[in-house]
Amino acid sequence: MKESDILGLLHHQNLVSLYGRTSRHCKKHMLVYEYISNGTLSKHLHESSSDKLPWQTRLNIAIETATALVFLHDSSVIHRDVKGSNILLDENFTVKVADFGFSRSLPDHVTHVTTIPVGTRAYIDPDYYTSGRVSNKSDVYSFGVVLFELISSIHPSLVAGTDNETLAQFAKRKILNNELNEIVDQSFSCGSDDNILDMISAVAELAFQCVQCPKEFRPSMKQVLETLEGISKGKWGFNQMT
Repeated sequence: MKESDILGLLHHQNLVSLYGRTSRHCKKHMLVYEYISNGTLSKHLHESSSDKLPWQTRLNIAIETATALVFLHDSSVIHRDVKGSNILLDENFTVKVADFGFSRSLPDHVTHVTTIPVGTRAYIDPDYYTSGRVSNKSDVYSFGVVLFELISSIHPSLVAGTDNETLAQFAKRKILNNELNEIVDQSFSCGSDDNILDMISAVAELAFQCVQCPKEFRPSMKQVLETLEGISKGKWGFNQMT
């Protein structure tokens, strides 16, 4: 299913809206989207000219992105390219997930498909990269990388000062060594109240679960969303669902 077909069928407050497309008779096929004025999450996290996003804004971005992914998965669609530059923000910092060029629609009762791996390497599920088998859990992995990005403000490609580690590898190692403070954005680790630090720690634990391999150890996006909503209400810990 093409990007225009997916967005033509699916409508959600946290998905970018498709307004139209050029006629099939035009030489160039172009899609017309709503204008999202505040740019990408990546811009706000990694460009020095951007103001630091406060923690509550980052947590809201995580919740709204997870909400969009739950909607896609409930609609039997795998995004396949979840990353900071595909998370757009409007003037109120409301999330609009974009870029469905790599998305796959799953037939009923099918949990995965085999394809040539596509996406951005630092965000790609290692299981998918090695086997070519993509599933909803591949989006969960990519979203886990986004969570680490929100916590740290570190770009997910190779982390400077490491032995060619991606952000996911670097963050997992630091968490296993009880060194979470070394990946948390310094604007939070200095002067933040204990409630914010507790929330960051809980989100880091959730991100750790999202990037587990093999994929069977990862939560579903519904579990991820419910856990994030619990964290926002002061309830720590991973939300186990049956």
